[in-house]
Amino acid sequence: MRTIQFREAVAEAMSEEMRRDESIYLMGEEVAEYNGAYKASKGMLDEFGPERVIDTPISELGFSGIGVGSAMNGNRPIIEFMTFNFSLVGIDQIINNAAKMRQMSGGQFNIPIVFRGPTGSAGQLGATHSQAFESWFANTPGLKVIVPSNPYDAKGLLKAAIRDDDPVIFMESEQMYGDKGEVPEDEYVIEIGKADIKREGDDVTIVSFGKIIKEAYKAADQLAEEENISCEIIDLRTVRPMDHDAIIESVKKTNRLVILEEAWPFGNVATEITYQVQSKAFDYLDAPIVKLNTADTPAPYSPVLLKQWLPNSDDVVKAVKKVMYK
Repeated sequence: MRTIQFREAVAEAMSEEMRRDESIYLMGEEVAEYNGAYKASKGMLDEFGPERVIDTPISELGFSGIGVGSAMNGNRPIIEFMTFNFSLVGIDQIINNAAKMRQMSGGQFNIPIVFRGPTGSAGQLGATHSQAFESWFANTPGLKVIVPSNPYDAKGLLKAAIRDDDPVIFMESEQMYGDKGEVPEDEYVIEIGKADIKREGDDVTIVSFGKIIKEAYKAADQLAEEENISCEIIDLRTVRPMDHDAIIESVKKTNRLVILEEAWPFGNVATEITYQVQSKAFDYLDAPIVKLNTADTPAPYSPVLLKQWLPNSDDVVKAVKKVMYK
Protein backbone atom coordinates (compact mmCIF):
# COMPACT_ATOMS: atom_id res chain seq x y z
CA MET A 1 0.00 0.00 0.00
CA ARG A 2 1.05 3.59 -0.58
CA THR A 3 -0.64 6.92 0.08
CA ILE A 4 -1.66 8.89 -3.01
CA GLN A 5 -4.07 11.69 -3.88
CA PHE A 6 -7.53 11.18 -5.31
CA ARG A 7 -6.43 12.79 -8.61
CA GLU A 8 -3.51 10.37 -8.81
CA ALA A 9 -5.82 7.40 -8.25
CA VAL A 10 -8.01 8.58 -11.13
CA ALA A 11 -4.99 9.05 -13.41
CA GLU A 12 -3.61 5.64 -12.48
CA ALA A 13 -6.91 3.93 -13.25
CA MET A 14 -7.15 5.52 -16.69
CA SER A 15 -3.49 4.94 -17.54
CA GLU A 16 -3.50 1.30 -16.47
CA GLU A 17 -6.60 0.60 -18.54
CA MET A 18 -5.20 2.46 -21.56
CA ARG A 19 -2.05 0.34 -21.40
CA ARG A 20 -4.21 -2.77 -21.27
CA ASP A 21 -6.56 -1.85 -24.13
CA GLU A 22 -5.64 0.35 -27.10
CA SER A 23 -9.31 1.10 -27.83
CA ILE A 24 -9.52 3.26 -24.71
CA TYR A 25 -8.86 6.98 -24.99
CA LEU A 26 -9.51 10.16 -22.99
CA MET A 27 -11.21 13.23 -24.45
CA GLY A 28 -12.31 16.53 -22.95
CA GLU A 29 -11.44 20.13 -22.21
CA GLU A 30 -7.82 20.68 -21.09
CA VAL A 31 -7.17 16.96 -20.52
CA ALA A 32 -3.98 16.92 -22.62
CA GLU A 33 -1.69 19.97 -22.76
CA TYR A 34 -2.87 21.27 -19.37
CA ASN A 35 -2.83 17.80 -17.71
CA GLY A 36 -6.51 18.17 -16.82
CA ALA A 37 -8.34 21.07 -15.19
CA TYR A 38 -7.64 19.41 -11.83
CA LYS A 39 -4.49 17.57 -12.93
CA ALA A 40 -6.32 14.24 -13.00
CA SER A 41 -4.67 13.31 -16.33
CA LYS A 42 -1.16 14.46 -15.47
CA GLY A 43 1.47 12.82 -17.67
CA MET A 44 -0.99 10.96 -19.84
CA LEU A 45 -0.38 13.02 -22.99
CA ASP A 46 3.35 12.30 -22.78
CA GLU A 47 2.72 8.57 -22.47
CA PHE A 48 -0.16 8.03 -24.88
CA GLY A 49 0.11 10.90 -27.34
CA PRO A 50 -2.46 13.30 -28.80
CA GLU A 51 -4.47 10.60 -30.58
CA ARG A 52 -5.46 9.01 -27.27
CA VAL A 53 -5.45 12.02 -24.94
CA ILE A 54 -7.46 14.58 -26.86
CA ASP A 55 -8.09 18.23 -26.06
CA THR A 56 -11.47 19.46 -27.26
CA PRO A 57 -13.14 22.81 -27.86
CA ILE A 58 -15.63 24.04 -25.26
CA SER A 59 -18.43 21.99 -26.82
CA GLU A 60 -19.83 19.31 -24.52
CA LEU A 61 -22.61 18.42 -26.96
CA GLY A 62 -20.04 17.89 -29.69
CA PHE A 63 -17.45 15.78 -27.92
CA SER A 64 -20.09 13.78 -26.01
CA GLY A 65 -21.65 12.87 -29.35
CA ILE A 66 -18.28 11.97 -30.82
CA GLY A 67 -17.70 9.70 -27.84
CA VAL A 68 -21.04 7.93 -28.27
CA GLY A 69 -20.46 7.37 -31.99
CA SER A 70 -16.95 6.18 -31.31
CA ALA A 71 -18.20 3.69 -28.71
CA MET A 72 -20.74 2.36 -31.22
CA ASN A 73 -17.79 1.63 -33.52
CA GLY A 74 -15.75 -0.44 -31.10
CA ASN A 75 -13.83 2.10 -29.01
CA ARG A 76 -14.05 2.67 -25.25
CA PRO A 77 -13.90 6.44 -24.71
CA ILE A 78 -13.56 8.28 -21.42
CA ILE A 79 -15.25 11.66 -21.71
CA GLU A 80 -14.19 14.19 -19.10
CA PHE A 81 -16.44 17.11 -18.17
CA MET A 82 -14.66 19.96 -16.44
CA THR A 83 -17.72 19.83 -14.19
CA PHE A 84 -20.97 17.90 -14.47
CA ASN A 85 -22.71 21.25 -14.49
CA PHE A 86 -21.43 21.49 -18.07
CA SER A 87 -22.84 18.07 -18.93
CA LEU A 88 -26.23 19.73 -19.29
CA VAL A 89 -25.02 21.07 -22.62
CA GLY A 90 -24.44 17.50 -23.82
CA ILE A 91 -27.24 15.79 -21.91
CA ASP A 92 -29.14 14.85 -25.07
CA GLN A 93 -26.23 12.66 -26.14
CA ILE A 94 -26.05 11.04 -22.70
CA ILE A 95 -29.75 10.51 -22.07
CA ASN A 96 -31.18 10.00 -25.55
CA ASN A 97 -28.29 8.23 -27.26
CA ALA A 98 -25.81 6.61 -24.87
CA ALA A 99 -28.41 5.34 -22.41
CA LYS A 100 -30.90 4.09 -25.00
CA MET A 101 -28.84 2.86 -27.94
CA ARG A 102 -28.62 -0.77 -26.84
CA GLN A 103 -32.40 -1.06 -26.60
CA MET A 104 -33.21 1.06 -29.64
CA SER A 105 -30.81 -0.96 -31.81
CA GLY A 106 -32.25 -4.25 -30.63
CA GLY A 107 -28.96 -5.13 -28.98
CA GLN A 108 -26.85 -4.46 -32.07
CA PHE A 109 -24.87 -1.71 -30.34
CA ASN A 110 -23.57 -1.43 -26.83
CA ILE A 111 -22.02 1.84 -25.63
CA PRO A 112 -18.90 1.22 -23.51
CA ILE A 113 -18.32 4.85 -22.52
CA VAL A 114 -17.47 6.61 -19.26
CA PHE A 115 -18.54 10.19 -18.61
CA ARG A 116 -16.50 11.49 -15.68
CA GLY A 117 -15.79 14.74 -13.83
CA PRO A 118 -16.61 16.64 -10.63
CA THR A 119 -20.08 17.09 -9.21
CA GLY A 120 -21.70 19.14 -6.45
CA SER A 121 -20.47 22.20 -4.62
CA ALA A 122 -16.83 23.20 -4.69
CA GLY A 123 -16.98 26.33 -2.60
CA GLN A 124 -17.69 29.77 -3.97
CA LEU A 125 -18.41 28.82 -7.58
CA GLY A 126 -21.96 30.13 -7.74
CA ALA A 127 -25.35 28.59 -8.41
CA THR A 128 -24.68 27.19 -11.90
CA HIS A 129 -21.40 25.49 -10.91
CA SER A 130 -22.47 23.86 -7.63
CA GLN A 131 -25.12 21.33 -8.56
CA ALA A 132 -25.34 17.61 -7.78
CA PHE A 133 -27.03 15.71 -10.62
CA GLU A 134 -26.57 12.12 -9.42
CA SER A 135 -30.31 11.54 -9.13
CA TRP A 136 -30.92 13.00 -12.60
CA PHE A 137 -28.68 10.44 -14.25
CA ALA A 138 -29.71 7.64 -11.88
CA ASN A 139 -33.30 8.22 -12.98
CA THR A 140 -32.35 7.14 -16.52
CA PRO A 141 -32.52 3.41 -17.39
CA GLY A 142 -29.38 2.37 -19.22
CA LEU A 143 -26.95 4.44 -17.15
CA LYS A 144 -24.83 3.34 -14.21
CA VAL A 145 -23.92 6.05 -11.71
CA ILE A 146 -20.83 5.89 -9.49
CA VAL A 147 -19.85 8.46 -6.83
CA PRO A 148 -16.69 7.41 -4.92
CA SER A 149 -15.57 9.10 -1.71
CA ASN A 150 -11.86 8.23 -1.46
CA PRO A 151 -8.83 7.36 -3.61
CA TYR A 152 -9.05 3.57 -3.09
CA ASP A 153 -12.66 3.36 -4.22
CA ALA A 154 -12.09 5.85 -7.03
CA LYS A 155 -9.36 3.79 -8.66
CA GLY A 156 -11.05 0.40 -8.33
CA LEU A 157 -14.44 1.65 -9.45
CA LEU A 158 -13.10 3.69 -12.37
CA LYS A 159 -11.28 0.65 -13.71
CA ALA A 160 -14.54 -1.30 -13.45
CA ALA A 161 -16.42 1.51 -15.19
CA ILE A 162 -13.96 1.60 -18.09
CA ARG A 163 -14.30 -2.17 -18.56
CA ASP A 164 -18.09 -2.06 -18.44
CA ASP A 165 -19.91 -2.56 -21.74
CA ASP A 166 -22.58 0.02 -20.93
CA PRO A 167 -22.43 3.79 -20.29
CA VAL A 168 -21.26 4.83 -16.85
CA ILE A 169 -21.53 8.21 -15.13
CA PHE A 170 -18.50 8.60 -12.84
CA MET A 171 -18.78 11.56 -10.48
CA GLU A 172 -15.91 13.04 -8.49
CA SER A 173 -15.43 16.38 -6.69
CA GLU A 174 -13.08 19.33 -7.01
CA GLN A 175 -12.79 19.25 -3.23
CA MET A 176 -11.60 15.63 -3.20
CA TYR A 177 -8.82 15.70 -5.79
CA GLY A 178 -6.24 16.57 -3.14
CA ASP A 179 -7.53 14.03 -0.61
CA LYS A 180 -5.03 11.32 0.25
CA GLY A 181 -5.64 7.65 0.97
CA GLU A 182 -4.04 4.23 0.85
CA VAL A 183 -4.13 2.51 -2.54
CA PRO A 184 -2.55 -0.88 -3.33
CA GLU A 185 0.36 -1.06 -5.74
CA ASP A 186 -1.10 -4.28 -7.16
CA GLU A 187 -3.96 -4.11 -9.63
CA TYR A 188 -7.50 -4.37 -8.28
CA VAL A 189 -11.04 -3.71 -9.47
CA ILE A 190 -14.10 -2.96 -7.31
CA GLU A 191 -17.41 -4.44 -8.39
CA ILE A 192 -20.01 -1.89 -9.47
CA GLY A 193 -23.18 -1.94 -7.37
CA LYS A 194 -21.67 -2.92 -4.02
CA ALA A 195 -21.90 -0.56 -1.04
CA ASP A 196 -19.19 -0.56 1.61
CA ILE A 197 -19.55 -0.43 5.39
CA LYS A 198 -16.97 2.21 6.29
CA ARG A 199 -17.67 2.01 10.01
CA GLU A 200 -19.39 -0.74 12.00
CA GLY A 201 -22.05 0.31 14.51
CA ASP A 202 -25.08 -0.87 16.44
CA ASP A 203 -27.32 2.10 17.23
CA VAL A 204 -28.04 3.95 13.98
CA THR A 205 -27.27 3.55 10.27
CA ILE A 206 -25.97 6.54 8.33
CA VAL A 207 -26.03 6.17 4.55
CA SER A 208 -24.08 8.60 2.38
CA PHE A 209 -21.75 8.82 -0.64
CA GLY A 210 -19.26 11.17 -2.26
CA LYS A 211 -17.42 13.92 -0.41
CA ILE A 212 -20.31 14.74 1.95
CA ILE A 213 -19.71 11.42 3.75
CA LYS A 214 -16.82 13.13 5.56
CA GLU A 215 -19.43 14.96 7.62
CA ALA A 216 -20.84 11.59 8.70
CA TYR A 217 -17.40 10.50 9.94
CA LYS A 218 -17.03 13.68 12.00
CA ALA A 219 -20.50 13.26 13.48
CA ALA A 220 -19.92 9.58 14.31
CA ASP A 221 -16.75 10.44 16.21
CA GLN A 222 -18.53 13.16 18.17
CA LEU A 223 -21.55 10.98 18.96
CA ALA A 224 -19.35 8.11 20.15
CA GLU A 225 -17.40 10.39 22.45
CA GLU A 226 -20.21 12.54 23.84
CA GLU A 227 -23.27 10.26 23.75
CA ASN A 228 -21.82 6.74 23.53
CA ILE A 229 -23.85 6.28 20.32
CA SER A 230 -22.48 3.73 17.87
CA CYS A 231 -23.04 4.74 14.23
CA GLU A 232 -22.77 2.38 11.29
CA ILE A 233 -21.73 4.29 8.16
CA ILE A 234 -22.54 2.87 4.74
CA ASP A 235 -20.89 4.37 1.66
CA LEU A 236 -23.13 3.65 -1.32
CA ARG A 237 -20.25 4.13 -3.80
CA THR A 238 -22.66 3.21 -6.60
CA VAL A 239 -25.94 5.12 -6.80
CA ARG A 240 -27.27 2.99 -9.65
CA PRO A 241 -27.39 0.05 -9.40
CA MET A 242 -27.97 0.61 -5.69
CA ASP A 243 -27.04 -1.96 -3.06
CA HIS A 244 -30.42 -2.07 -1.30
CA ASP A 245 -29.53 -5.28 0.54
CA ALA A 246 -26.60 -3.69 2.39
CA ILE A 247 -28.82 -0.87 3.61
CA ILE A 248 -31.68 -3.16 4.62
CA GLU A 249 -29.40 -5.50 6.57
CA SER A 250 -27.86 -2.59 8.43
CA VAL A 251 -31.26 -1.12 9.33
CA LYS A 252 -32.39 -4.51 10.60
CA LYS A 253 -29.43 -4.38 13.00
CA THR A 254 -29.61 -0.73 14.12
CA ASN A 255 -33.37 -0.05 13.68
CA ARG A 256 -32.70 3.58 12.77
CA LEU A 257 -31.67 5.38 9.59
CA VAL A 258 -30.22 8.79 8.69
CA ILE A 259 -29.41 9.59 5.05
CA LEU A 260 -26.88 12.29 4.20
CA GLU A 261 -26.75 13.57 0.63
CA GLU A 262 -25.42 16.62 -1.18
CA ALA A 263 -28.48 17.30 -3.33
CA TRP A 264 -31.74 19.20 -3.26
CA PRO A 265 -34.45 17.63 -1.06
CA PHE A 266 -37.02 16.85 -3.78
CA GLY A 267 -36.82 13.59 -5.76
CA ASN A 268 -33.29 12.58 -4.81
CA VAL A 269 -31.28 9.46 -3.95
CA ALA A 270 -32.32 9.69 -0.29
CA THR A 271 -35.96 9.53 -1.34
CA GLU A 272 -35.35 6.24 -3.16
CA ILE A 273 -33.51 4.80 -0.15
CA THR A 274 -36.36 5.86 2.13
CA TYR A 275 -38.90 4.08 -0.05
CA GLN A 276 -36.85 0.89 -0.24
CA VAL A 277 -36.35 0.73 3.54
CA GLN A 278 -39.95 1.49 4.48
CA SER A 279 -41.21 -1.09 1.98
CA LYS A 280 -38.75 -3.86 2.92
CA ALA A 281 -37.82 -3.17 6.55
CA PHE A 282 -40.62 -1.06 8.00
CA ASP A 283 -41.20 -3.37 10.94
CA TYR A 284 -37.56 -3.02 11.98
CA LEU A 285 -37.67 0.77 12.28
CA ASP A 286 -37.87 2.21 15.78
CA ALA A 287 -37.98 5.81 14.56
CA PRO A 288 -38.90 7.69 11.39
CA ILE A 289 -36.18 7.93 8.74
CA VAL A 290 -34.40 11.29 8.60
CA LYS A 291 -32.81 12.57 5.40
CA LEU A 292 -30.41 15.50 5.21
CA ASN A 293 -30.02 17.48 1.99
CA THR A 294 -28.96 20.89 0.81
CA ALA A 295 -31.42 23.75 1.23
CA ASP A 296 -34.13 23.88 -1.43
CA THR A 297 -32.54 26.82 -3.24
CA PRO A 298 -29.81 27.37 -5.84
CA ALA A 299 -26.38 27.33 -4.24
CA PRO A 300 -25.41 30.72 -2.75
CA TYR A 301 -22.07 32.40 -3.45
CA SER A 302 -21.59 33.87 0.01
CA PRO A 303 -19.41 31.58 2.17
CA VAL A 304 -21.63 32.31 5.18
CA LEU A 305 -24.76 31.27 3.29
CA LEU A 306 -22.98 28.33 1.70
CA LYS A 307 -22.30 26.85 5.13
CA GLN A 308 -26.00 27.09 5.89
CA TRP A 309 -26.93 25.60 2.52
CA LEU A 310 -24.86 22.41 2.81
CA PRO A 311 -25.59 19.78 5.47
CA ASN A 312 -22.73 19.39 7.93
CA SER A 313 -21.65 17.23 10.85
CA ASP A 314 -23.73 19.26 13.32
CA ASP A 315 -26.82 18.49 11.24
CA VAL A 316 -25.93 14.81 11.29
CA VAL A 317 -25.49 14.85 15.07
CA LYS A 318 -28.90 16.46 15.51
CA ALA A 319 -30.52 13.96 13.14
CA VAL A 320 -29.00 10.98 14.95
CA LYS A 321 -30.16 12.31 18.32
CA LYS A 322 -33.61 12.80 16.85
CA VAL A 323 -33.91 9.15 15.83
CA MET A 324 -32.28 7.93 19.05
CA TYR A 325 -34.28 10.06 21.50
CA LYS A 326 -37.58 10.41 19.62
